[in-house]
Amino acid sequence: MNSKLPRVDAKHLIKVVEKLGFELVRQSGSHIIYKNAKGQRLTIPYHTGKILHPKIVRSALKDMNIDIEEFKKLL
Repeated sequence: MNSKLPRVDAKHLIKVVEKLGFELVRQSGSHIIYKNAKGQRLTIPYHTGKILHPKIVRSALKDMNIDIEEFKKLL
């Protein structure tokens, strides 16, 4: 995994999440919770204009079962 993780804000991450079939189920404060048809849950902290920490993006990729290259294509 030598590909560099892109720096993205929550809005761009959400676009990828929705392309992969996750649907918004609820919001708890600044956290937006998505689920897919298999019941997998994904939580994204939403702060307008703020770049997400790489650990959060990496965790989301793991939850979506995609790699960095696929993520870049979906952006």
